[in-house]
Parts: sequence; C-alpha cells; structure tokens
Amino acid sequence: MRKLLIPLLIVALVVVGMSVFIIDEGERGIVIRFGRVLKDNNDASRIYEPGLHFKMPMFDRVKTLDAKIQTMDGRADRFVTSEKKDVIIDSYVKWRIEDFGQYYLATGGGNRLTAEALLERKVTDVLRAEIGSREIKQIVSGPRNEVVTPEVIDGEELSTEAVRALEVDGERDKIMEEVLNDTRGSAMADLGVRIVDFRMKKINLPDEISESIYRRMRAERESVARKHRSQGREKAEVIRAQAELEVAKILAEADRTARVTRGEADAQSANIYSDAYNKDPEFFGFLRSLRAYEKSFSDKSDILVLDPKSDFFQYMNNANGAEK
Repeated sequence: MRKLLIPLLIVALVVVGMSVFIIDEGERGIVIRFGRVLKDNNDASRIYEPGLHFKMPMFDRVKTLDAKIQTMDGRADRFVTSEKKDVIIDSYVKWRIEDFGQYYLATGGGNRLTAEALLERKVTDVLRAEIGSREIKQIVSGPRNEVVTPEVIDGEELSTEAVRALEVDGERDKIMEEVLNDTRGSAMADLGVRIVDFRMKKINLPDEISESIYRRMRAERESVARKHRSQGREKAEVIRAQAELEVAKILAEADRTARVTRGEADAQSANIYSDAYNKDPEFFGFLRSLRAYEKSFSDKSDILVLDPKSDFFQYMNNANGAEK
C-alpha cells in the first residue's frame, strides 16, 4: 500500500502543478482549449487578472499578454504633400490591448510584431491621406499663438503686426488628431487594441528640396518686411512734416511776441527818458555825457582827436557844465 501511495502523491502533485497558473502584475491571461479561446457566459473571452488561477491540465494552454501601454516607434517614412513635395515624417503610436481574445486571434497567437505591422499599415495609410491634402507650411506649423514674439529680418526688428502677417495657421495638431480618430475604430475592430495617442515627432524635408523651400520662405518674409518698412517710412515722413510745421508755427509766434515785447519796452524806455529830461534837463545832459565818456574811453587803445574846447568835454572843463 505504501508503495502505491508515493506514486499517487507524485501524480497528484503533478496534476495540481499543471492545473495552477499565475498571472503577473501588468499582464492578463487567456486560456486556449482545443485551439479555441475560452469564453465566459456572455460569450466574451475570459480574461484572467493578475493572481493565482486554475485550469484543466493537459487540455488548457495559458497565453499571457502584456496589458501595459505599448510604444510603436516605427521608422521615418516619405509622404507627398498637395504641392507634390516630399516630406519625411517620423512618428510614434501609443497603444494597448483592449480585447485580448480578438488580439490573440488577429495576430496569430498574440505576436506583438504582427500587431505592430498591421497597426503601422493602418496609421500610415491615414497619415498619407492627411498629408496629401495639405501644403508643407501647414504641416510643419502648429496653431497660431495669441502671444507673438518680435522677429528680426536682416538685422531689423519687425513690429507685432508684421509678425502676425508672416504667420501661418498650421494644422500639425489637427493632422495628428485626425489620424488618431480615424485609426482608433478600425484598430479596435480588427486587432482588439486601443490607440491611446499618435504623435509626429519629427518632420524633415529631403535634401534636394530643402534649399528651394527655404529660399521661397525667405523671399516671402522679406517681401512682407519690405512692405512694412515702406509703410513705416511713409508714416515717418508724415510725422516729420507735421513736427516741422509745428516748429515753424511756434518759432513764428515766439518771434512775433518778442517783437511786440521789444517795441513796448522801447516805447516805455523813451517815455522814461522823456520824463527825466523834462524834470531836470541839466541832470539829464550830465548823465548822457557820463555815458558817452564811459563808452568812448572803455578801450585804452582808442585814440580820440578832438578840440578840448568842444561840447564833448564841457563837464571835464567845468564841473557845472556851463560854458566859459
């Protein structure tokens, strides 16, 4: 009896070991029985969450699938725009398995490489259609910002209005949104995966057309810059002419006021002299002679040839100023 007990225990342990399976964290499991995915009562694939589970030994096979978000970073591909210009776009897709049974069947047993190849084909087809309906400047530009930073062309800073005129309403974000929306439904229906996000991380131009594109963009910007410089010079001339007119008006008014003030002062001075002469003619004559002496002898190098008995020296010869 003891001899039979040991083999039975070994067989029992083997059967229990074959009936137990563990799903790790971040993974989900499905059970394959006779080549079919085991389903629940709702006719949906039975999904085994992380933890300890049981299965029928010998008949059931467990397939574990990664439930985390995956990143498909494919190679850069060439696309043609509406202008018949080539662009090289490097993009990536974030995705994860939503329907594990559908994913298993659609990818030939849960092969990730197969899933990404099918997913890349869907994304590339939609992206090619979106790129083919737009121009290069719409593809490489994002949405127009409200806050505009000044730009410099040929060493001259452009005004905010000039910069706004150079901007283009880009549709890069719209393209990514359209690709995400158009591929999300078909990816779920065909592969059982949910596309979480799609991004174009790099947009390059082929070397053979890069220089021509840059020349055209530079010419467009220089044309707009010349237009705004011309308008600026025109406004400057108008402002300068208005300023010169204001200056001429101010100077004319100041000259008129100065002449009126000077005439009034001369008249007032003449009145003062006249009043002084009428009050004391002798003193007035004496004062006028002193001023004449002061002006005549201000410079020591001056030489005057006069008759000492002339009226000019009457107050020097006689203190009273009377004639002898």
